[in-house]
Amino acid sequence: MSDVEDRISLVAFNSDGLAPVIVQQWDTREVLMLAWMDAEALRRTLTTGRAVYWSRSRQEYWRKGDTSGHIQVVREARLDCDGDAILLRVDQTGPACHTGTRTCFDTTDLGAVDGGAST
Repeated sequence: MSDVEDRISLVAFNSDGLAPVIVQQWDTREVLMLAWMDAEALRRTLTTGRAVYWSRSRQEYWRKGDTSGHIQVVREARLDCDGDAILLRVDQTGPACHTGTRTCFDTTDLGAVDGGAST
C-alpha cells in the first residue's frame, strides 16, 4: 500500500481522534517515550521523516526537536495488530524526555515482582 492516506486510514484513532505512539530507538530497541498522534501528525511524520506529535496539554502539533535540538529521525513506523497503537522507530539525537534524560522510563521503578525469577 503506497498511498499515505490509505495507510493512515488503517489506524483506529480513539474518540478524541488520537492514537498512542510508542517511540523506540531503532537500533537498540530502547523504549524512549510515549506520545500521541492524530491523522495530521501521522501524515506529517510519514511524509517528512521527522516525528510530529499532538500535544494534548498545549493542543498543538510539535515536531520533536524543533526547540530543543533533540530531533527524532524516523526509521520505521508500524501499526499494532488491532490498529490502535503505533510503534515509531527513530534515530534519537540527545535526550528524548523533556526532563533531559535519555528516556522517559528511567526514573520510577514500580517494584514489580520478577515473574521469571526462581522462587
